[in-house]
Amino acid sequence: MKILCAVKRVEDPEQKIKVKPDGSGIVLEGMNYKPNPYDEIAVEEALRLKEKHGGEVVVVSVGNADFVTEMRHALAMGADRGILVKVDQPTDSDGAARLLAKVVEKEQPDLVICGRQAVDDDQGQTGALLAEYLGWGQATFAAKMESLESAEEKNKVPGLQIENGSVKVIREVDGGLEIVSVALPAVVTTELRLNLPRYASLPGIMKAKRKPVEELTPDVLGVDVTPKVKVRSMAAPPARKGGMIVPDVATLVDKLKNEAKVL
Repeated sequence: MKILCAVKRVEDPEQKIKVKPDGSGIVLEGMNYKPNPYDEIAVEEALRLKEKHGGEVVVVSVGNADFVTEMRHALAMGADRGILVKVDQPTDSDGAARLLAKVVEKEQPDLVICGRQAVDDDQGQTGALLAEYLGWGQATFAAKMESLESAEEKNKVPGLQIENGSVKVIREVDGGLEIVSVALPAVVTTELRLNLPRYASLPGIMKAKRKPVEELTPDVLGVDVTPKVKVRSMAAPPARKGGMIVPDVATLVDKLKNEAKVL
């Protein structure tokens, strides 16, 4: 089977983010980047399904030429080839979804797996929009059922189960888990608790340098990527006020009730 995974390049969340003085965005000078953690989980799940069922894993990114670095990381993990939709301007979730839809129409995969959201803007819209544009079924927030297996054993088993032309997905919902079955082709978005992504091996890193990365453009795909969403301004969160030490429980309860008004 052919599985397509969307991979986004994001600012390293471990860094301290600074907002520009004019509020037009964040300071990018000296910024480090990495693959979106949710997308790494999507690639890992696709590789496990490939190991079980055979086939091909294709990674797709929408962005400028620098995105190839993060795509090479996915190729080093074990993906077979990459597709970069080269866009030099900022793209919103709708534009990314429409570009991905055209790539899916071109590639005809059996399954699309992507992260539930990107950690840079946390919108979590692209997967759902993609399924809507394709007219495919979708299952979001894919997780894994807890069991009595050891953590090491459990991490080797795919969380998504492919059988009889459908994919069985364990979803995280309010209050627990639910199991759904979606007919293929389908779109699945992954949760952090689905798996633990593998490290890229040295042979894998060397092989990734030779794996093909096709470049496409919005014009070739016939998509207008003019953003529909505009960020008017950004601001850093207000500085957190210092705490205080209270002498006893009665004083704590009084302050929670009358000052914080949370009781």
